[in-house]
Amino acid sequence: MTAMLLQSAVEQGFIYALVALALYLSYRVLDIADLTTDGTFVLGSAVSAVVAAAGHPALGLVLAFAAGGAAGFVTAFLHTRMKVQAILAGIITMTGLYTINLWTMGNRADLPLLKVDTVFTWAAGVFGAQWNKLILAALITVGVGVLLALFLKTQLGLSIRATGDNRDMVSASSIDPAFTITVGLCIANGCTALSGGVLAQYQMSSSMSLGTGVVVIGLASLIIGEMFTRRGGVWRGVIAAIVGSIVYRVLMVFALRTSANPSNLKLISAVIVAVAISWPALSGWVRLTKRKLAARGKEEV
Repeated sequence: MTAMLLQSAVEQGFIYALVALALYLSYRVLDIADLTTDGTFVLGSAVSAVVAAAGHPALGLVLAFAAGGAAGFVTAFLHTRMKVQAILAGIITMTGLYTINLWTMGNRADLPLLKVDTVFTWAAGVFGAQWNKLILAALITVGVGVLLALFLKTQLGLSIRATGDNRDMVSASSIDPAFTITVGLCIANGCTALSGGVLAQYQMSSSMSLGTGVVVIGLASLIIGEMFTRRGGVWRGVIAAIVGSIVYRVLMVFALRTSANPSNLKLISAVIVAVAISWPALSGWVRLTKRKLAARGKEEV
C-alpha cells in the first residue's frame, strides 16, 4: 500500500466519519434506526456542489448542514406527530429526497465542479497542496465531534440521551420526547449532509449514486470503532465513530490492493460490513466455544 493511497483512505475516513457520528447520535443515543441517511448524504452533496459552483464553497457546507437538518425534521415529524414507525418514516423521506436531489442538481444525475474553487482550494493556500485535504477534513470532523460531545453534555443533550434510554421515563419527567427526538434527528441528518457536502468538494463532483449503502457503511464504521474503544461515555462514542471510519477505509484500500480484480469491490465491501456488524455476535460465540472446550477438558481430566 503506497503512502498516497493510505493518505487518501485516511482523508475519506475523516469525511465519512461524519456519517458515523450521525449514526452514533441517532442509532446509539436515540435508539432510532434512521434510514434517511442515504438520501440526506446526496442532498448535502448536491447543495454543497451547487452553492460552490456559484462561488461560495464555505456557505455550501453550511447550507448542506441546514438542508440535512430539514430532512431530519421531516422524518422526525412523520415519526413523532404522524405516528409513523421510525424505519418507515426514514424510508418515506429518503424516497422523497431522490426527486428533491435531482431538482437541486438541475435534473442531472451528475454535477461536476470543473474549474471551481472549493474549501480545499482555499486550504491549499494555507496548509500546502500535499496535506490540505487531510488537514481540512480532519479539522472539520474533529471539530464536529467535539461540538457533538459537548452538546450531549448540556441539559438538552442529556434529555436527548435520556429519551433514547427510556422514553416513558422522559415523558413522566415533563420532557417532551417528540422535541428531543426532533432535535436529535435534525442534528444527525445535518452531520450526514455535511459529510456529503465535504465529499462533493473533495472529489469535485456530486452524483445521485453517492448515497448508496452509506447508512450500512456508517454503522459498520461505528461498530469497528467500538471494537477498539469499547462502548462507554459520549467521548468514547465520538472517538469510536472517527477511528472506525478511518479503519474501515484503510481496510477497503488494503482489500482492493490484494484483490486481482477491481470488480470485486462490492463483494469485499459487503464482507467487511457483514463481519463488522456481526462482530459482537461472533466474539460472543468464540468466547462461549472456548468456555465449552475448557469445561470439556476439565471433565476429561
